[in-house]
Amino acid sequence: MTSQNFSRRKVLQTLAALPLFSIVPRHVLGRGFLAPSDRINLGFIGCGRQAGGLLSNFMKTNEVAVVGYSEVHQKKADRFRENHTKNSPEGKPANELTFHQNYRELLDRKDIDAVIIATPDHWHGVQCVEALNRGKDVYCEKPLTLTVAEGRAVAKAVEKNKRVFQTGSMQRSWENFRKASELVRNGYIGEIKEIIVSVGGPPVPVDFGTEPVPAWLNWQMWLGPNPEFPYNNGLAPEMPETFWAKWRNYQGFGGGGMTDWGAHMFDIAQWALNMDHSGPVEVTPPVAPANEGLIYRYANGVLMKHQSFGRGNAIRFIGSEGQIDLSRAFLDVPEKLKNLTPKPSDVRLPAPVNHYADFLNSIRTRQQPIADAETGHRTATVCNIGNIAYQLRRPLQWNPKKEQFKGDKEANALLSRPLRDAYSIKL
Repeated sequence: MTSQNFSRRKVLQTLAALPLFSIVPRHVLGRGFLAPSDRINLGFIGCGRQAGGLLSNFMKTNEVAVVGYSEVHQKKADRFRENHTKNSPEGKPANELTFHQNYRELLDRKDIDAVIIATPDHWHGVQCVEALNRGKDVYCEKPLTLTVAEGRAVAKAVEKNKRVFQTGSMQRSWENFRKASELVRNGYIGEIKEIIVSVGGPPVPVDFGTEPVPAWLNWQMWLGPNPEFPYNNGLAPEMPETFWAKWRNYQGFGGGGMTDWGAHMFDIAQWALNMDHSGPVEVTPPVAPANEGLIYRYANGVLMKHQSFGRGNAIRFIGSEGQIDLSRAFLDVPEKLKNLTPKPSDVRLPAPVNHYADFLNSIRTRQQPIADAETGHRTATVCNIGNIAYQLRRPLQWNPKKEQFKGDKEANALLSRPLRDAYSIKL
């Protein structure tokens, strides 16, 4: 036994005799030994509108200290600092909050336990892998990655580095989505024949002009792993924003409605079908220029359609004995199921918890949370291969085990993308 281990053992023996309300500092227990009363140090990468909600939700847990933030848009960085103050008890931050324009400086900090990544989609894969390789636990907004290859790299980095990872698919932590998924899994609407997912369409090429780069934005760092591209306010708008940044809609930056809301709704479909480690085997797009009507087929014969059914950002499960409609605003089930008492033999999914506290608890227990990296990757894969089918406009055969299209080099080439050398993904 080394002197360091012996010293720690003596410390722990002494601590065991202390009153239960004693606060044990992190430096006494060492990294990986977080006392329940100890706050977790967080750093934020990306400080736009989505990060504002995440900041509030994490600070409401009273389990964290947000100690650093990184943003290439100075006005968003300034607003983030103001929001940190507003979310602090009595408007008085209990800790120093340090700004880093370059996210790598934040990742190099030894005092940060975990990072919250809320940058545009084209950044997710690179930043997640870098954070994991530096020993950080990670919460990353959905969709997990812009390409299938990057998603697999994230999942591998989690496993390699033994890190905790939560995807921002918070609907898995909501009661209605759990209830609907349990009803489907346990056969309460019979054999599932079809699922309809009503979300927006695929991304389109950028269709607006070049504008001067504003002084408050580091445009090259905003582009990051992407090739050179002209600035436009639609991609990175000035504040106060009157719209959500439009990068989500455009190829190379986001995946359109297919990945924006699709990453939420296809995620619940995958959960209900027990496909978190798999996916469909065939993707058939509609005839151009239709941007809905794509059909996924699973090996068990279930069809999942990307199609509007008059209720936006929603899911419809059609079974041989009934139908369930589901969104954040409603859960419509057959009358006979409204007051259902589950049977002891039923499959039960994790009980609803606070999605953000779930991540923090997992940091302490070292157990993966409800929306881990593999889950986030498989959901993003459904969205991404759907976008590939929309782009190529032909049926594609998908092997979810090998994560390759069968006999289609052009489609397989779209599973990854070139990254600038400074941002290559290294496992």
